[in-house]
Amino acid sequence: MEKISIRKASEADFGAIVKLFREFALFENLPEMMTNSVELMKKEREYFNCFVAVNSANEIIGYATWFFAYFTWTGKALYMDDLYVKENYRGAGTGTMLIRKIADFAKESDCHLMRWQVSDWNAPAIGFYKSLGAVINNVERNCDLKLL
Repeated sequence: MEKISIRKASEADFGAIVKLFREFALFENLPEMMTNSVELMKKEREYFNCFVAVNSANEIIGYATWFFAYFTWTGKALYMDDLYVKENYRGAGTGTMLIRKIADFAKESDCHLMRWQVSDWNAPAIGFYKSLGAVINNVERNCDLKLL
């Protein structure tokens, strides 16, 4: 079994992370939505929060991005924007390691809630999240307003 470790992402990781962003966009069948770049990440690095999963060859094989939020009904929260693991590493515990790292960080940061989204067609992810104890809300929908 290959040793996987989780660590905070650094600016040196941005190129590998952007490649994984593209993979994730393809997986979601939305490649046209992925407009981020290394240059943009560097410009906006103060807003970028990410943990990466790294294999024994020091290759980034997954990531989880997040930010703090404040929800009027529950207070301080951590919003997990994306959780993605390369296909050949799925099912081996890497996703669980990433989400546990974020959940532990959220607890240490005095968050009351952790929230994220899952596509309604992604049955494996829905099953995974439910197995962790997540309650999946079938009411809310994304509302995106392009500003640039």
